[in-house]
Amino acid sequence: MKIQTADFVQSNTDYQKCPPPDRPEYAFIGRSNVGKSSLINMLTGKAGLAKTSQTPGKTQLINHFVINETWFLVDLPGYGYARASQKDREKWDKMIKSYLTNRTNLMCTFVLIDSRLPAQKNDLAFMQWLGENGLPFVIVFTKTDKQSNTRTQALIEEYKIQMLEYWEEMPRWFATSAEKKTGKEEVLAFIDELNQNWQPVAET
Repeated sequence: MKIQTADFVQSNTDYQKCPPPDRPEYAFIGRSNVGKSSLINMLTGKAGLAKTSQTPGKTQLINHFVINETWFLVDLPGYGYARASQKDREKWDKMIKSYLTNRTNLMCTFVLIDSRLPAQKNDLAFMQWLGENGLPFVIVFTKTDKQSNTRTQALIEEYKIQMLEYWEEMPRWFATSAEKKTGKEEVLAFIDELNQNWQPVAET
Protein backbone atom coordinates (compact mmCIF):
# COMPACT_ATOMS: atom_id res chain seq x y z
CA MET A 1 0.00 0.00 0.00
CA LYS A 2 1.20 3.49 -0.83
CA ILE A 3 -0.10 6.30 1.34
CA GLN A 4 -1.01 9.31 -0.76
CA THR A 5 -2.88 11.39 1.82
CA ALA A 6 -3.02 11.43 5.63
CA ASP A 7 -5.09 14.09 7.34
CA PHE A 8 -6.21 14.88 10.85
CA VAL A 9 -9.98 14.59 11.30
CA GLN A 10 -10.83 15.22 14.95
CA SER A 11 -10.05 14.58 18.62
CA ASN A 12 -12.53 13.72 21.32
CA THR A 13 -13.11 11.80 24.55
CA ASP A 14 -16.26 9.89 23.58
CA TYR A 15 -16.52 7.08 21.05
CA GLN A 16 -20.07 8.23 20.26
CA LYS A 17 -18.64 11.48 18.89
CA CYS A 18 -16.14 9.76 16.61
CA PRO A 19 -16.51 10.10 12.82
CA PRO A 20 -19.22 7.93 11.22
CA PRO A 21 -18.03 4.28 11.13
CA ASP A 22 -18.24 4.19 7.35
CA ARG A 23 -14.75 2.87 6.63
CA PRO A 24 -12.30 0.42 8.27
CA GLU A 25 -10.42 1.66 11.30
CA TYR A 26 -7.16 0.73 13.05
CA ALA A 27 -6.20 1.83 16.56
CA PHE A 28 -2.64 2.32 17.81
CA ILE A 29 -1.93 2.13 21.53
CA GLY A 30 0.94 1.39 23.90
CA ARG A 31 2.60 2.39 27.12
CA SER A 32 3.68 5.99 27.38
CA ASN A 33 6.99 6.74 25.65
CA VAL A 34 6.81 3.64 23.44
CA GLY A 35 7.31 5.73 20.29
CA LYS A 36 3.72 5.68 19.06
CA SER A 37 3.66 9.12 17.43
CA SER A 38 6.98 8.50 15.68
CA LEU A 39 5.69 5.17 14.35
CA ILE A 40 2.46 6.73 13.05
CA ASN A 41 4.41 9.49 11.31
CA MET A 42 6.75 6.91 9.79
CA LEU A 43 3.90 4.72 8.51
CA THR A 44 2.05 7.64 6.95
CA GLY A 45 5.18 9.35 5.66
CA LYS A 46 3.92 12.61 7.08
CA ALA A 47 6.20 14.12 9.72
CA GLY A 48 4.28 15.91 12.42
CA LEU A 49 0.94 14.19 11.70
CA ALA A 50 0.91 12.74 15.20
CA LYS A 51 2.46 15.10 17.73
CA THR A 52 5.68 13.75 19.21
CA SER A 53 6.89 14.93 22.59
CA GLN A 54 9.69 14.34 25.05
CA THR A 55 7.00 14.29 27.75
CA PRO A 56 5.31 10.88 28.13
CA GLY A 57 1.53 10.85 28.37
CA LYS A 58 0.99 13.73 25.94
CA THR A 59 -1.79 12.00 23.97
CA GLN A 60 -4.94 12.26 26.08
CA LEU A 61 -7.67 12.07 23.44
CA ILE A 62 -9.01 9.73 20.77
CA ASN A 63 -7.34 11.16 17.66
CA HIS A 64 -8.70 10.26 14.23
CA PHE A 65 -6.76 10.55 10.97
CA VAL A 66 -8.12 9.60 7.55
CA ILE A 67 -5.69 7.80 5.25
CA ASN A 68 -6.08 7.83 1.47
CA GLU A 69 -9.69 8.87 2.14
CA THR A 70 -10.43 5.15 2.58
CA TRP A 71 -9.55 4.17 6.18
CA PHE A 72 -9.07 5.64 9.63
CA LEU A 73 -5.95 5.51 11.77
CA VAL A 74 -6.63 6.21 15.44
CA ASP A 75 -4.02 7.41 17.92
CA LEU A 76 -5.13 6.43 21.44
CA PRO A 77 -3.77 7.67 24.79
CA GLY A 78 -0.92 5.65 26.24
CA TYR A 79 -1.33 3.60 29.39
CA GLY A 80 0.98 3.10 32.34
CA TYR A 81 1.86 6.78 32.72
CA ALA A 82 2.88 6.86 36.39
CA ARG A 83 3.00 10.65 36.71
CA ALA A 84 -0.70 11.07 35.84
CA SER A 85 -3.15 11.16 38.72
CA GLN A 86 -5.16 8.07 39.58
CA LYS A 87 -8.31 9.95 38.56
CA ASP A 88 -6.87 10.79 35.13
CA ARG A 89 -5.64 7.23 34.59
CA GLU A 90 -9.08 5.86 35.41
CA LYS A 91 -10.72 8.39 33.08
CA TRP A 92 -8.41 7.47 30.19
CA ASP A 93 -8.87 3.77 30.87
CA LYS A 94 -12.66 4.09 30.72
CA MET A 95 -12.47 6.21 27.56
CA ILE A 96 -10.13 3.77 25.79
CA LYS A 97 -12.06 0.64 26.71
CA SER A 98 -15.41 2.19 25.79
CA TYR A 99 -13.99 3.08 22.40
CA LEU A 100 -12.41 -0.34 21.80
CA THR A 101 -15.52 -2.32 22.76
CA ASN A 102 -18.08 -0.15 20.98
CA ARG A 103 -16.45 1.05 17.76
CA THR A 104 -18.16 -1.15 15.15
CA ASN A 105 -15.70 -0.48 12.31
CA LEU A 106 -12.55 -1.22 14.33
CA MET A 107 -10.73 -3.91 12.39
CA CYS A 108 -7.63 -4.35 14.55
CA THR A 109 -5.72 -2.80 17.44
CA PHE A 110 -1.95 -2.38 17.13
CA VAL A 111 -0.39 -2.82 20.57
CA LEU A 112 3.03 -1.16 20.63
CA ILE A 113 5.77 -2.74 22.74
CA ASP A 114 9.25 -1.34 23.39
CA SER A 115 11.53 -4.01 21.89
CA ARG A 116 14.29 -3.17 24.39
CA LEU A 117 12.33 -4.20 27.47
CA PRO A 118 11.34 -7.56 28.92
CA ALA A 119 7.60 -8.27 29.04
CA GLN A 120 5.83 -5.64 31.14
CA LYS A 121 2.86 -6.51 33.35
CA ASN A 122 0.62 -3.73 32.05
CA ASP A 123 1.28 -4.72 28.42
CA LEU A 124 0.44 -8.34 29.15
CA ALA A 125 -2.65 -7.37 31.15
CA PHE A 126 -3.92 -5.08 28.39
CA MET A 127 -3.52 -7.77 25.72
CA GLN A 128 -5.22 -10.27 28.01
CA TRP A 129 -8.16 -7.86 28.29
CA LEU A 130 -8.32 -7.53 24.49
CA GLY A 131 -8.37 -11.29 24.14
CA GLU A 132 -11.05 -11.76 26.79
CA ASN A 133 -13.23 -9.25 24.96
CA GLY A 134 -12.70 -10.86 21.57
CA LEU A 135 -10.95 -7.80 20.13
CA PRO A 136 -8.46 -8.57 17.33
CA PHE A 137 -4.96 -7.21 17.88
CA VAL A 138 -1.38 -7.52 16.72
CA ILE A 139 1.87 -6.62 18.46
CA VAL A 140 4.25 -3.99 17.11
CA PHE A 141 7.73 -4.05 18.63
CA THR A 142 9.19 -0.54 18.40
CA LYS A 143 12.65 1.04 18.53
CA THR A 144 14.50 -1.97 17.11
CA ASP A 145 17.23 0.36 15.83
CA LYS A 146 18.27 1.12 19.43
CA GLN A 147 19.94 -2.28 19.84
CA SER A 148 21.36 -5.18 17.87
CA ASN A 149 19.08 -7.46 15.88
CA THR A 150 20.31 -10.37 18.01
CA ARG A 151 19.19 -8.60 21.18
CA THR A 152 15.81 -7.72 19.64
CA GLN A 153 15.17 -11.30 18.57
CA ALA A 154 16.19 -12.61 21.99
CA LEU A 155 13.72 -10.31 23.76
CA ILE A 156 10.94 -11.20 21.31
CA GLU A 157 11.59 -14.90 22.04
CA GLU A 158 11.33 -14.16 25.77
CA TYR A 159 8.07 -12.37 25.06
CA LYS A 160 6.74 -15.40 23.21
CA ILE A 161 7.47 -17.59 26.22
CA GLN A 162 5.53 -15.21 28.47
CA MET A 163 2.60 -14.97 26.07
CA LEU A 164 2.33 -18.71 25.54
CA GLU A 165 1.68 -19.19 29.25
CA TYR A 166 -1.77 -17.71 28.60
CA TRP A 167 -2.27 -17.94 24.84
CA GLU A 168 -2.52 -20.95 22.54
CA GLU A 169 -0.29 -19.19 20.05
CA MET A 170 1.70 -16.00 19.77
CA PRO A 171 -0.38 -13.19 18.21
CA ARG A 172 0.90 -11.85 14.90
CA TRP A 173 3.73 -9.37 15.44
CA PHE A 174 5.89 -6.86 13.58
CA ALA A 175 9.37 -5.53 14.38
CA THR A 176 9.68 -1.83 13.56
CA SER A 177 11.94 1.20 13.70
CA ALA A 178 10.57 4.68 13.07
CA GLU A 179 14.05 5.98 12.28
CA LYS A 180 15.01 3.27 9.79
CA LYS A 181 11.45 2.70 8.54
CA THR A 182 11.77 -0.98 9.38
CA GLY A 183 8.45 -2.82 9.23
CA LYS A 184 6.62 -0.10 7.32
CA GLU A 185 5.81 -2.20 4.26
CA GLU A 186 4.77 -5.19 6.38
CA VAL A 187 2.41 -3.21 8.62
CA LEU A 188 0.80 -1.38 5.69
CA ALA A 189 0.45 -4.62 3.73
CA PHE A 190 -1.35 -6.16 6.71
CA ILE A 191 -3.74 -3.20 6.90
CA ASP A 192 -4.32 -3.41 3.15
CA GLU A 193 -5.13 -7.10 3.54
CA LEU A 194 -7.74 -6.37 6.20
CA ASN A 195 -9.17 -3.51 4.15
CA GLN A 196 -10.01 -6.02 1.43
CA ASN A 197 -12.27 -7.84 3.92
CA TRP A 198 -14.06 -4.69 5.09
CA GLN A 199 -17.82 -5.03 5.21
CA PRO A 200 -19.79 -1.96 6.37
CA VAL A 201 -22.04 -2.67 9.33
CA ALA A 202 -25.67 -2.21 8.34
CA GLU A 203 -27.43 0.52 10.28
CA THR A 204 -30.34 -0.60 12.44
